[in-house]
Amino acid sequence: MPPRVTGLLQSPDGKPGEEQFIPLLQTGQLRLEQIVSRGQASPTGFWYDQPAPEWVALLAGSATLEFDDGHLPLAAGDALLIPAHCRHRVAECSQDAIWLALHFQA
Repeated sequence: MPPRVTGLLQSPDGKPGEEQFIPLLQTGQLRLEQIVSRGQASPTGFWYDQPAPEWVALLAGSATLEFDDGHLPLAAGDALLIPAHCRHRVAECSQDAIWLALHFQA
């Protein structure tokens, strides 16, 4: 049987306003996931403060990440490395945003 193909730019079925986290690969050292956001932003006052680095790529749509020292607008094709314990949140996100996120141990 051939390997399973995952369409990273295809949004799985979901309800409007529902965010989906689809695991793609996981080992003891890393977790790769596709995130389908349908306009979701972080709740007011909520900040991610993760113990491990995260590399994230916005494959489709647009979004704005907020950090302690300002905002960073993202367009499809943009990627960045967020260091461990770098406080951040999703300030805004388009209805068609698709992310690829890699969480790993440094």
